[in-house]
Order: sequence, then structure tokens, then C-alpha cells
Amino acid sequence: MATYDFKLPDIGEGVVEGEIVKWLVREGDPVAEDQPLVEVMTDKATVTIPSPKRGRVVRTHGKEGEIAKVHQPLVTLELEGGASAPEAARPSAPVPAAAAAPAPSAPAPVGNGNGKVLATPVTRRMAREHGLSLSAIEGSGPQGRVTKADVLAAMASPAAAPARAAKGDQRMPLKGLRRKIAEKMVRSKHTAAHFTFVEEVDCTELVRVRSRVNEALAAQGDSAKLSFLPFICKALVAALRKYPSLNANMDEATQELVVRGGYNFGIAASTEEGLTVPVVKDVDRLSLRALGDEIARLANAARERRLKMEELSGGTFTITSLGQKGGLFATPIINHPEVAILGVHRMRKRPVVVDDQIVVREMMNVSLSFDHRVIDGAVGADFTYELIRYLEQPELLFVELA
Repeated sequence: MATYDFKLPDIGEGVVEGEIVKWLVREGDPVAEDQPLVEVMTDKATVTIPSPKRGRVVRTHGKEGEIAKVHQPLVTLELEGGASAPEAARPSAPVPAAAAAPAPSAPAPVGNGNGKVLATPVTRRMAREHGLSLSAIEGSGPQGRVTKADVLAAMASPAAAPARAAKGDQRMPLKGLRRKIAEKMVRSKHTAAHFTFVEEVDCTELVRVRSRVNEALAAQGDSAKLSFLPFICKALVAALRKYPSLNANMDEATQELVVRGGYNFGIAASTEEGLTVPVVKDVDRLSLRALGDEIARLANAARERRLKMEELSGGTFTITSLGQKGGLFATPIINHPEVAILGVHRMRKRPVVVDDQIVVREMMNVSLSFDHRVIDGAVGADFTYELIRYLEQPELLFVELA
């Protein structure tokens, strides 16, 4: 029988390599056409690479945690029928990791082909810290993956207590999404000249407007409930229209500031594997209701690892928020090659002075980091106050949207 070296195909614009996260087959396994072979992590997302041909796995090139290069051999297959596959044979397109499913002719794996239990790095760390063996925990996730909920359930089990080992020093290599986050953050800090501006916002009117909008939606039979993020996005669009140089990317090769014509906002989402930043496209063209739906859809897709490559690229500005865990203020790191980022912090009632009277208001801080190479301090401050103006007087948004 003929053998065929399947090379790692192009998996995204500008992507030249990816980390092997998990092998879904092992040497000697039969595979069907389009059957998932391996999960590969790029700096944008985890994708599952399917088999382009039917045959048997002769050799897998690379171990989990190692880097695979685009257009370099990934899997050597022994093809059925003896026909030799030309090098230009059509490779199957990579798909988001969670969207792939094993072919019906092959059983769903509960490991990665070498006896290793499927689990995210966060889940593995949790199990180690509590002295639990992942192999003794029944996984409830896709393909038998052990989830954080499974580990928590095992921790609550009385039978787990005597099995826990004493803690010792641990070495935890950076891999997968955690390593990509580290690389991107270091690149941003070493490239952009960060400065951060912090100010407080009186959100009392914003709270009232949001409440009235949600009441109106409920009266129409709409079960949706908008968060504050759609309003913040619209306020950002209004402020960026006055200060367009902040809705931009920095072209390092040409040393040019590329002011973007569209408003595509990255909204950071926390997942089990780390921080992911899906991009909401054309924010200025979406209604508040549609914007809320899109933010929720992308956040769910991020947590379920169903994001498409195009949903992780093209951002012009980024928002990061931890909701009620947002604290007082922070120094967010710019999502390079963008030139500014907004940090949204916890909103809470507190006494403030208004017209020489002490009153209780809904207060929140915002932290904005800027690239000082192209954004002066005065411009950053002026932009912040323009944003605050729309957040404190949200009725202006409806004039802006009209």
C-alpha cells in the first residue's frame, strides 16, 4: 500500500505554526476521511485537523506540547486501495475543536491515544492541587473530557478524601492557550508604550435606562435581558467617532497608524483554558438588542471552543471586564496591534457629592490604557471624558443612534 504524508494545512491568515494540543489517533489506528486527527492551538483558536484520506496511521509527527509548522508533515497515512495520493491532494479544512465529532466508523476516544485523560490545563491543575487522579474521575464532557465540574464533584465525594496525596512543589509548563496568551502579552508590553488613565463614572442614569429598555423588551414578550456591555459599546462608538485615531491598528513594519473604518470590538471572555477575545463586527450597525445577542453568542462559543477563525480577528478596540469581580481599577494590557483598551470595573452604590448634597449614586471606575507612541496623554484623557459623557447621559446615545 502507498503512504501519504499529510502536511499541516493553512489554518488562518498569517498563521505559520500551531501547538499540538491533543492527538485524537495513534499509530496503527484506522481512520476514515474527514475523521478528526489532532487538535492544534494557534495564537487565535484551537482547531481540529481532519484526515484528508481514508487509511491507517503509520506515524504521527510531533508530541503534545510541541510546535507543528504549516506545510510540514503532520501524519503519515497508509492509504487503502494502494493508490498513491499526489502531494496536491485536497486537504480537509480545519474546523473549530469543539465542533468536530469522531466519524461513525470510529469509537469516540476517552483519551488522546496514549492513555492520557482529556482535560484542560485548568482542570488538571485543580485535580493536582487536591491530590486527585484524573484517571479515577468519570468525564462528562465531549469525548469523555474531564471538566472542572467533574473534579468539583469528585472533591465533594467522601471517598476522595483518603486518596488525596500530600502537596509538593509542582512544575507547570506553559502550553496551549496559556502560552499563547503569555507570548501575546509580552509582545504587547515590549512593543507598545503603555500608559493608563483612570476615572470614575456616575452610572445612575445608565442603570435606569437599561432597566427601562429591559422592561420594554419584556413587555414585547422578549425574554432577553441586556447587560451593560451593549450600552458601553455604543458609547465607545460615539466617542471614537470624535477621536478616530483610537479606533486603529499600528503597522509595525511600516510604522504607520492604520485608522480603521469599521468598529469591530474585541470583548474579552474568560474560559477554562484562559482569556479569549472574540470580536463583535460592525458594532455601529447593530441595534442594542442585536448587539446583546452577538456578545452572548460569542462568549458562549468561546467557552465551548466553537469560535471560528474570523471571529477572533479584525479587532479595532478591546473591552475587558470582570463584572462584579472587576475591582476598583486596573492597568489593562493593549491587545496589539490595537492602540487602546477599555477596562470596565465593578459598579456599586456609594455616597457622592452632587450639587453640594451627599447622595447615593451608582458609581463605577473605568481604566483605559493607550499606546503612547501614537496617543498623547491629553488625547487619552479627552477621549475618556467623552466616553464618560455618553455613559452618564445615555439618552445621548439614542440621539447618536438616530
